[in-house]
Amino acid sequence: MSDTMTAPTQDGRAKRNVIVLVLAQAFLGAQMPMIFTIGGLAGQSLASNACWATLPISMIVLGSMLSATPISGIMQKFGRRVGFLIGVTGGMLGAAIGSYGLYVASFPIFLLGSLFTGIYMSAQGFYRFAAADTASDAFRPKAISYVMAGGLVSAVIGPQIVKATSDAFVVPFMGTYMAVIALNLFGALIFLGLDIPRPEKAAADAPKGRSRMELLRTPRVAVAMICALVSYALMNLVMTSTPLAVVGCGYETNDAADVVMAHVLAMFVPSFFTGHMIARFGVEKVVGLGLLILTGAGAVALSGVELEQFFIALILLGVGWNFGFIGATSMLAGAHTVEERGRVQGLNDLIVFGGVTLASLASGGLMNCSGGTVQEGWNAVNMAMAPFIMLAGGALIWLTLRPAED
Repeated sequence: MSDTMTAPTQDGRAKRNVIVLVLAQAFLGAQMPMIFTIGGLAGQSLASNACWATLPISMIVLGSMLSATPISGIMQKFGRRVGFLIGVTGGMLGAAIGSYGLYVASFPIFLLGSLFTGIYMSAQGFYRFAAADTASDAFRPKAISYVMAGGLVSAVIGPQIVKATSDAFVVPFMGTYMAVIALNLFGALIFLGLDIPRPEKAAADAPKGRSRMELLRTPRVAVAMICALVSYALMNLVMTSTPLAVVGCGYETNDAADVVMAHVLAMFVPSFFTGHMIARFGVEKVVGLGLLILTGAGAVALSGVELEQFFIALILLGVGWNFGFIGATSMLAGAHTVEERGRVQGLNDLIVFGGVTLASLASGGLMNCSGGTVQEGWNAVNMAMAPFIMLAGGALIWLTLRPAED
């Protein structure tokens, strides 16, 4: 079917696809808060050095980074459904290998499973782009926001499954990984309802679009990628250390799960109106607001380690990520042509998840190896946010002040 269809027809299909992608985000997406809640704790139980406790999370993000460009290319050639099914397969394999690593108490095997889990994480990152594929310009920001809002269900389901399964077997956390296998096995059926046309093979004389380097030199594309990178990397930096900090300060694993649930809810609740805010106020203002809220999250976290301070800091972290990341995604989606879609989306996720990989690697070191106490480590994690917020804020101001020619 042609991409030149009228907007009402286009949005009718887009709305059906949004429903499918919301379901995928809700149920398949539950595995990410599950694994992020227990990954560092499981790593801490297996690693010989506490500084490497968050390495499993880093391996997930590394797997996502390495998968981004291949999955984007596969989707461009064979369609979104094929790419999403590859992601589900990666999630299943990752959980199976991870549960075996826990069973034999092997940190390297557990890390290998985490690497495969990154394939699912990468594919999930394309849900938001898939929502925009068949949407009109007017509906696009809302479509992206609605799909991200599907994370509300995953925010509730994931931590509750952790509570029910983390001690289900003699080996701690193994039950949670078995539950992830089941989620992927049954969740794959959701994509049977997806109706996104496979991209037509370009004719020899068709426009090729800009190269990757030309895209990176385009101010709007570059700033969108910087803001997406900073929003996601800082969210990951703090969230990765949160379960370690909560448990390290004397609270229970269930408390850590509740804090993560509140955080993930905060990541997705604003999605019901983020698209409307972008349409009304402009994407630059929404991204700027996200960066300000991320700053507030760091300030609250630095103010103390009472349980309510963890909750408030992580809620602000989630809201800031939502405005910053969805805003940057919307900015990027409107800054490239159809021919450049696969190229720019793969490049974007390669850069974003490359930064997130470094952030999650740094998280464990800052948390466990930068001070004598848990609170000192937690403070180091949150102080590390400052220079990157200034970088993204500066880039956004520069884009806003330059002549509107791009």
